[in-house]
Formats: sequence, C-alpha cells, structure tokens
Amino acid sequence: MKLIASLLMSAALAVSSVSAIAADGPAKPDPAQGEASYTAVCAACHGADGNSMLPNTPSLAQQFPEYLAKQLHEFKSGKREDAVMQGMAATLDDDGIRNVSAWLGAQKAKDSAAKDAELAAVGERIYRGGAQDRGVAACAGCHSPNGAGIPAQYPRLAGQHQDYTIKQLAEFRDGKRANSATMHDVAKYLTDREVQALADYIAGLR
Repeated sequence: MKLIASLLMSAALAVSSVSAIAADGPAKPDPAQGEASYTAVCAACHGADGNSMLPNTPSLAQQFPEYLAKQLHEFKSGKREDAVMQGMAATLDDDGIRNVSAWLGAQKAKDSAAKDAELAAVGERIYRGGAQDRGVAACAGCHSPNGAGIPAQYPRLAGQHQDYTIKQLAEFRDGKRANSATMHDVAKYLTDREVQALADYIAGLR
C-alpha cells in the first residue's frame, strides 16, 4: 500500500509540474533585449531599424516574428545555407532569436518602388494570376495581394529589394535554397525574366 501511495503521489506531482509549465507557456520575448542584440549583431548589414540600405541584403522590418525565428534557426542549423548568416545566427540562443525576431516585427517597413514599369507589369500578372500553363501558382494566394503575407505562415514581401528577391527566387528555382519545398515547386518553372519581373513588382507593393 505504501508503494502504491508513493507512486500515486509521484504521478500527482508530475501532473502538477506539467500543468504549471503549460500554464506558463513559452517564454515571452523581450523586445528591449532584442534591440540590443540586433544592434550588436545585425544592424551593420540590415539597417539600424531593420530597413537595409544594401540591395543584396534583405530588409527585415515588419516581418512576422515567427518567420524570422524559423529562418534564424535554419541558418543556425545549416538547413538554410549561408556562411555569413550561419555565423551570425550562431551568436544567438533561443531567447536571443525570439527577442530579435519580436523587435524586428515591431519596426515599420519603408516603402520602395518598382524600377521598370513594363517589367513590373509582367510581374503583376504572375503575382496575381500565376502562370497556369506551367502550374505556377499566383503569389498573391499565399503572400496576399499587397504583399503583406499571412502571419506565421507566409512572409511579408512588400517593398523588398529587387536584387535580394531575384537571388532568392533563383535559388529556390535551382534548388540552392532548399528550406521550402513549396517555393521550389512554385519557382522551378520561372524564366530569368519572370524572376526579375516579379522582383520589380514586389518592390513596389505596399
């Protein structure tokens, strides 16, 4: 009987501990600490407020924290390959990634603009309607008509640098960026000109 009582007591304590953890939930982000970490590690390339001035480096302001955290974890693990970003992400622990992502999500993205009206018109047709003859889905279906994305599912694209978007679409298409099977399937039929057109159109979304 004493053994049974002891086992029941242990089980009760275990349930109590699990319930306490569940009630607490995941750790809340600390945006102030996120800003400090971002300033020390990320700002030189991505801009003081998350709006990058470098055409090959993405602006991160106003991006969904969940998406940013996923990318940082995948850089850190090597699932998304980039020697520079792997080194930067390695300096952040789980709390650091959560904090930086939360701070960036609260920053305001700056508007950009398309450079070539004719090219952007081609990009708009694909972004809004896809290329059904090749099974290319409309980008707007996941990333929304204005490029705002869908929280925790599909990232914000609006206003992103053309050069960066071209690079990412080309790498999804060619399999060099391998952390999204969905994006590979969408991009694999795009021509170089269509990639450029989409990037130009996306830059002007707001």
